[in-house]
Amino acid sequence: MNGMVIKATGKRYTIKTADGETVQCRLKGKFRIQGIKSTNPLVVGDKVELEQESELWMIIKLHERKNNILRKSVNLSKQTHIIAANIDQAILMITLDSPVTTTGFIDRFLVSANAYGIEVILLLNKIDLLDDAMQKNKKNLQEVYEKIGYKFFSFSVLNDDLSVIKTLMKGKVNMISGHSGVGKSTLINKLQPNLNIDTKQVSDTHKQGQHTTTFSELHDLDFGASIIDTPGIRGFGLVELTPNEIGNYFPEFFAIKQKCKYHNCIHKNEPDCAVKTALGNGEIAESRYKNYLNMLLEEEDNFRTNDY
Repeated sequence: MNGMVIKATGKRYTIKTADGETVQCRLKGKFRIQGIKSTNPLVVGDKVELEQESELWMIIKLHERKNNILRKSVNLSKQTHIIAANIDQAILMITLDSPVTTTGFIDRFLVSANAYGIEVILLLNKIDLLDDAMQKNKKNLQEVYEKIGYKFFSFSVLNDDLSVIKTLMKGKVNMISGHSGVGKSTLINKLQPNLNIDTKQVSDTHKQGQHTTTFSELHDLDFGASIIDTPGIRGFGLVELTPNEIGNYFPEFFAIKQKCKYHNCIHKNEPDCAVKTALGNGEIAESRYKNYLNMLLEEEDNFRTNDY
């Protein structure tokens, strides 16, 4: 029997079968040693094959993934953590305050999603809390990302109509991600009130969110969409990308890379680099280039010291 993982908690998995039933499953023992380097061999969104042993359902096969999005494991730098699989679209929720989402975090997420062919919607929340200076920051941020082709929306999820977001989500498996406290659970409750997902206030002391979602779970929504709710993440380390590949996942770099003098230009110290020329002309945002250099430096260090 085939099904899809809709909830993963430790060694237990909730599977929605092809006929709409939900069953609790465990991994077959031999499944664990198939060379999977991630800390979590199965994730929400995975399509699997099941068999029943006595009264227990066991997962015996993982079907090939269309895609996944992953990052470095928090505590095990040589291992990866897969956030979700078989995603049609990712929604990255960001805030300018309480908590602050940096452009470094945004760009790392976008690079990882782009590497696996996942379209991303940027959703800036809590705009009702912005003062005049932050409103200017919001405008600048939106201009940077819309210019390079990303959908960017600004809302107060608590107060505003979300019909535009519903339209974009309809008919798709959507993954929602972002720091703790940006409003992921609030968004899902607004989209589907009967889910009653727990929410918590941002800490006044540290201006950071508190974890309310501790595991990933897929919810089917009444308007014909699915959403994968994921725990809040603080950092986003890149994996499986070489220094020569990173620039390919910056759309504005990729569009002009053929104009660089050298075909293997990494847009750092090489002469006649089209990307650096565009940067100097104001055609590429300084924040984007700075974040690219930080990623490049990190991956150069990794490839000197680790075997990935």
